[in-house]
Amino acid sequence: MEDTKLYATMTADPEIMSREELLALVQSLRSLAAERQSRMAGLEKSEKKYRREILHLQRAIEQEKTVANAKANQQAARFLAQRERERYMKLLLENSTDIIILLDKSRRFAYCTDIFLTTAGIPDFVDLAGRTFEEVFSRFADQQQGCEVFEQLLEAMRLNRSICLTAVQGWNDSAEPRKYVIHFPPMTGEKGEGEGSMLLFHDVTEIENAREAAERASTAKSDFLSHMSHEMRTPMNAIIGMTAIAKDSPSLERKQYCLDKIEDASSHLLGVINDILDMSKIEANKFTLSPVEFNFEKMLNDAANVVNFRVEEKRQKFYVTIDKNIPAALIGDDQRLTQVVTNLLSNAVKFTPEGGAIYLSAELEGENSGICTIRIAVTDTGIGISREQQALLFNPFVQAERGTSRKFGGTGLGLAISRRIIEMMGGRIWMESELGKGATFAFTITAGRGVNKQRTLVDSVKWETVRALAVDDEAEIQNYFKHLAKHLAFACDVAGSGDEALRMIARNGPYNLHFLDWQMPDMDGIELARLIRERATGQSAVILMASATEWSGIEEEAKAAGVDGFLLRPLFPSAIADCISRTFGAGAVSPAEDDLVPRESFKGHRILLVEDVEINREIVLSLLEPTAVEIDCAENGLEAVKRFSETPDRYEMIFMDMQMPLMDGLEATRRIRALGKPGSDIPIVAMTANVFNEDIARCLEAGMTDHLGKPLNFQDVIAKLKHYLGGK
Repeated sequence: MEDTKLYATMTADPEIMSREELLALVQSLRSLAAERQSRMAGLEKSEKKYRREILHLQRAIEQEKTVANAKANQQAARFLAQRERERYMKLLLENSTDIIILLDKSRRFAYCTDIFLTTAGIPDFVDLAGRTFEEVFSRFADQQQGCEVFEQLLEAMRLNRSICLTAVQGWNDSAEPRKYVIHFPPMTGEKGEGEGSMLLFHDVTEIENAREAAERASTAKSDFLSHMSHEMRTPMNAIIGMTAIAKDSPSLERKQYCLDKIEDASSHLLGVINDILDMSKIEANKFTLSPVEFNFEKMLNDAANVVNFRVEEKRQKFYVTIDKNIPAALIGDDQRLTQVVTNLLSNAVKFTPEGGAIYLSAELEGENSGICTIRIAVTDTGIGISREQQALLFNPFVQAERGTSRKFGGTGLGLAISRRIIEMMGGRIWMESELGKGATFAFTITAGRGVNKQRTLVDSVKWETVRALAVDDEAEIQNYFKHLAKHLAFACDVAGSGDEALRMIARNGPYNLHFLDWQMPDMDGIELARLIRERATGQSAVILMASATEWSGIEEEAKAAGVDGFLLRPLFPSAIADCISRTFGAGAVSPAEDDLVPRESFKGHRILLVEDVEINREIVLSLLEPTAVEIDCAENGLEAVKRFSETPDRYEMIFMDMQMPLMDGLEATRRIRALGKPGSDIPIVAMTANVFNEDIARCLEAGMTDHLGKPLNFQDVIAKLKHYLGGK
């Protein structure tokens, strides 16, 4: 209304308005302007306020959105994590090696892992769903097992706590029973109420088998230590006891008897020590072979010679058959092969009663590019071995004879060592036996063909015209001579007794060559030889006598009866060939045998023996006395270096011990080599009880030329002297 009035006043004619009215009008206009300005300021203030509130609301809305998004993202992450957990849980259950079974309140199958279906041979869980525990387990658990597991399950559900049970379970007829630790944890709901039960079968078969194997190994090693104590103390007792008896006895025969027993006991003790050392090398993976060219038949002969005395003592029969197709010379480790054959023969003699028989055979199974596969077998008529023991016999520390009242003795390592040797030779070893019916131990090896060293008979004899007669009461020996004659290309008839032999001579005429057994019923070989000589007047006849015993006690009587030569059983083709050759005047003895005959003379040669133990020096000096070699002694490495440096041209060879006071053999060797004097390259042979490969390598690295192991083998010492000095 005021605005209308003001507007009317302003548009009116000014001449009509008075001054007062005009001033009042101006004042009104000013008031109106101030009011309007005030309103405008209020509006601006309100606008700013509203803008602030709007901004605050916008921020609140954004924050609400952020929180909502965060909650949504969190829920999504939780969902994904849950899905991932469920996926891994599914993978866990599908791939679990433990059998997990979930049962509901009624003990019906609600779930099981795939391993249970596979183990039990159930195609699909559909076949189990809703079935009771008793119904399912009755398919493959025997009644006693099923009842035991079921009772534990009921107890766990009743007590609402976990129970553990160990049981053996076979799931199907084709599978071996397994050992399980079974847990029965109950399943409870949110309020603690029972919702069912879980069965968890944890397979501990391998763990239990390993534990049982470890217990068996521990027991075996304990038994082994006990046996070793017995095996080592027994010969030591014999050595000490027989030494005391020999010292107190005035009789030379009694002393000789004691010395023989001491030698036997020492050999047995050395065998025990060697077995222990070999087994330790095998376990340390330090066991190696040393291939050389060797005579196969001689190797078998060496092994047979080791047991001949015991065979004679127990009056056993010992037969050897060698395939003529086996090369005379082979390339391999003959010492280790001899060790295996000797071990098998020793076991056969040990477990065969008096009067029993032992058979050693060798045959060529095949040859490819100069590599021969040879099968060697030792068969006896002894006590046999049960099937239970056969499965364990080639393991270390195991023997066919067990218990504290042991009759036969032994370390229980021989067959384990033999198996390792044979496997390293590219073969295998096995046995066939029945309790009470003897046993056969056989093995194969591969060996290279060596240079042919087959011995031949005397060239001057026309062997196609020779007629031989073999007389023996054993059919095996008769057949042996038939095969031998065929192999050596001469004709041979056989007779089973002296009377039959005389009838054959009367019927067929005189024979050129006769093989006679010494011990035969009714008429022995000496009497038969005398009768043959009487009836062969003017005829050239050769008579050879075979015996399983040493013939020194009958030699004089036999030669007086007309016997020309002697053969030691078991019979080997080469030994027979050599005996025939010697008898016909060729004197053919193989070079290999010559090497072993300790009749060498080294007169004019001087060596230096470096050894700190007086008894060891005495042994070497006594052993080498027949060879006429001159020996100077030094008691330690320092003295050896001094002696050599003063007169380096005095010695042609040095035997050097390794472990000595003041200076050991290795350092002494290095100093001798470093002297730079003429003769500093002298052959130095280690003579030490350190016989491992690493010990030998240390000797060679120090500058030594060769190695001899203690206790010394006299034949080996002679061989080294011949090699470095040359025999005369």
